[in-house]
Amino acid sequence: MNVTLSPVSKREPRTEAQARKLRVVTRLLLRVDEGADAGVVYRSSGEATISVGSSPDNQLVLRDRAVSRYHLELRLGPHGIVVQDLGSRNGTYVGGVRIERAAVPPKTRLALGRSTLVIEDADQVTAGDASAVPRVPGLVFASDGMADVARLIDKLAPVASSVLIQGETGVGKEVVAQSLHDHSPRADKPFVVVDCGSMPATLVASQLFGHEKGAFTGADQRRAGAFEQADGGTVLLDEIGELPLEIQPALLGVLERRRFQRVGGAKEIEVDVRVLAATNRDLRAEVNSGSFRADLYYRLAVARIEIPALRERSDDVEPLVRHFVERITGVPGDMPFSADALARLRDHRWSGNVRELRNVVEGALVMGQLELDGAPVGQLGAGAPTEIIQYRKAREQAIRVFEYSYLKNLIDQCDGNASEAARRAKMDRPYLLTLLRRHGLR
Repeated sequence: MNVTLSPVSKREPRTEAQARKLRVVTRLLLRVDEGADAGVVYRSSGEATISVGSSPDNQLVLRDRAVSRYHLELRLGPHGIVVQDLGSRNGTYVGGVRIERAAVPPKTRLALGRSTLVIEDADQVTAGDASAVPRVPGLVFASDGMADVARLIDKLAPVASSVLIQGETGVGKEVVAQSLHDHSPRADKPFVVVDCGSMPATLVASQLFGHEKGAFTGADQRRAGAFEQADGGTVLLDEIGELPLEIQPALLGVLERRRFQRVGGAKEIEVDVRVLAATNRDLRAEVNSGSFRADLYYRLAVARIEIPALRERSDDVEPLVRHFVERITGVPGDMPFSADALARLRDHRWSGNVRELRNVVEGALVMGQLELDGAPVGQLGAGAPTEIIQYRKAREQAIRVFEYSYLKNLIDQCDGNASEAARRAKMDRPYLLTLLRRHGLR
């Protein structure tokens, strides 16, 4: 049955509800009201279509087993919000009527599987309307995009499922992972971070699973890996997209059986660990290219948190600046940045995201002037802190500012090629990669 709900005729008197139907919608907000994912909110950023289903590569992923892998798609049309059922097993319903394709207004409730989805006009919904924004210590924000992240943290923290945290370099993926751990029943247990990049496969395996004495050259004693160290707690697999292909089956085995062997060992060790993973890559593309196992991706992406880039949430810049200033100066409420300086910071593109903003704030406090992309744009306001910063601290901050400026220019000149950059700078490539990651440039 093909049902289309059209806007009212212009000749009819318009009620307030009818006027709302005729409003041009440019962005959607989807809220799960009932079902396994109740409380989850997806806010579009202007994309042409939004897909909904149980497969991890949908924009809105539902854990409802009665929802098909690719259940339905929504797009903005001239007569409203177009809902297209994608041949789902159990169908899509509006007001008890099963639809194949329909143009619907905001506030429409869709029933799919055992879930109910409410479609909203994102530009007409405040964060409070979507659902209350939970307080998540450690997360500094004022934007709607990060409010959605806070809601997901609040929802996912109590469960033991794996979570894939996605976002550009420097957006704060480790901060989100730490918040998930700190708000979980595992908070009093270890939180262990493993960098899956820039190491040979043997060393990555040792970092994850530990090794026995003599397992490889340099293994002069037994070592416990991250999973043993974090027993009862949480392991964050940072830069999971760089995990060597030969290690992926062993990691998949841990996720499925909760048991593993140390490198060079024969005894199986059983652990209770929640696994979080973070990446700035699109792992679906890695799966397609064969560099990442599809079964491992699905195990890691039981739930997903997508952190928006800082340039997409300028409302967060000022509270982040205040947060960094207070941490650096130790003076609560201190704000040495003028209104003009804050405006410049809000308008900046922030290719390095929150990490780049932090470096810029530190540099400004040390040097007494604001610099963006290596060029001075103005002095700090008269309210700059008058206390003398300790020499060691000032030196560390100045070095960070220099390193960031130097490395950014270096990697830009080499079009992102780390090997070429290491050759030109006469640096060891592993050390250069470490610095690039430290400053959010890799």
